[in-house]
Amino acid sequence: MGDMGRLYAARMRADGWEHVNVCDRPENFDALRKDLSGTGIHVFSDGHQVARRSDFCMFAVEVVNMDRVVAEYGPSMKVGAIVSGQSSVKAPEKEAFDKHLPDDVHIISCHSLHGPNVDPTGQPLVLIRYKATDEKMQLAERILGALHSRFVYMSYEEHDTITANTQATTHAAFLSMGTAWSMEKQYPWETGMYPGGIETVKINLCLRIYGAKWHVYAGLAILNPAAKIQVTQYATSATDLFKMMVSGDYDALVARVFAARRAVFGWKDDEDGEHEASAPRRKPILMSDSMLDRFHMAAVAASPGMDDEQQPSRTIPNSHLSLLAIADSWNVLGIDPYHHLELAATPIFRLWIGVTEYLFRSPTRLLAACRAALDHKMYRADDTEFVVAARGWAQAVQFGDYDAYFKRFESTRQFFEPRLAEANRVGAEMLKVLAAP
Repeated sequence: MGDMGRLYAARMRADGWEHVNVCDRPENFDALRKDLSGTGIHVFSDGHQVARRSDFCMFAVEVVNMDRVVAEYGPSMKVGAIVSGQSSVKAPEKEAFDKHLPDDVHIISCHSLHGPNVDPTGQPLVLIRYKATDEKMQLAERILGALHSRFVYMSYEEHDTITANTQATTHAAFLSMGTAWSMEKQYPWETGMYPGGIETVKINLCLRIYGAKWHVYAGLAILNPAAKIQVTQYATSATDLFKMMVSGDYDALVARVFAARRAVFGWKDDEDGEHEASAPRRKPILMSDSMLDRFHMAAVAASPGMDDEQQPSRTIPNSHLSLLAIADSWNVLGIDPYHHLELAATPIFRLWIGVTEYLFRSPTRLLAACRAALDHKMYRADDTEFVVAARGWAQAVQFGDYDAYFKRFESTRQFFEPRLAEANRVGAEMLKVLAAP
């Protein structure tokens, strides 16, 4: 009964299912029973009591704990019950189900590709039919229909490949931004160096991620083999591009980012950005800076000690290294982000593609970013910290180091703690307006 478990239980009860049975760890029984008093949700002291009386049973636990929890409570499942898992990485879940569940149950896993504070209506809900009859599949769809989400059908393996891109790598980019800003000891919306537009999305989503629970992101990245590959390539791309920047190799930098522009977005170098050359015409995900400005954080006014003439203009470009790196990594790995967007995008991934597309759509903007990367030294310190942070996050993922992941997350989170409530409020509204399917 973590945040996602509560969301599922509440939605099922509201949809008219009378026997919604839940439990948490035994030591949380009294607190959970008190908290859910009057909701119509039935609270039990352990998983055995839930399992033996439920026709549809979901394990909504941390990925790292899945094997232990399924081993303990899986054997208590009713004969013929549907067993599901809401984990964000399916390889460990599949292994646990194969090892510990009785042969006489049906397995239909799921995964809502959004956080607990996002309205699930219309959002992608992955369904994985592993071992189930048509009748049981229809029942699972009826029950999970309580969320009013959009069902996306795939295998365990397809799920992990897509979520590596739509979630793990996207999170790594924003985690790296946050770490870089914290190491610079600055709130980016207060310095005046990151005013409006693209930066509005980057800052708000970065802080929204740091306002959530670290173990969700750690499990997504560390336990997913595809995520290790993609997060590592993202750090490598950031490093390669940064080396071109500091060496002053403008031609090589332009050649590399425009190669990504052609491969990922299908736009020719001579296009003005308003039309795609070799891909079907798509409506831009983000329309304009002015649309984003309504969500600008309040403290983006002049930095302490700056007068109006010193305040950086919103038109001054920066390198946008985080965006150049994601397009480059998609190109290197042969990933089509729009395919993943169509299948199972999270709200954050939708906006991540949106700001990247916005930068790459205009050759003028893209060339300005490349030129700024070499000429505007005011951003060099931030870019340096970003590359160091991206490599550090990638190493934590490569080594499977939960302790390092936790410490990196918490040290950055503590820096932003005083402003997380504001960021969560602004970010939620931004996601609602800009990430609508």
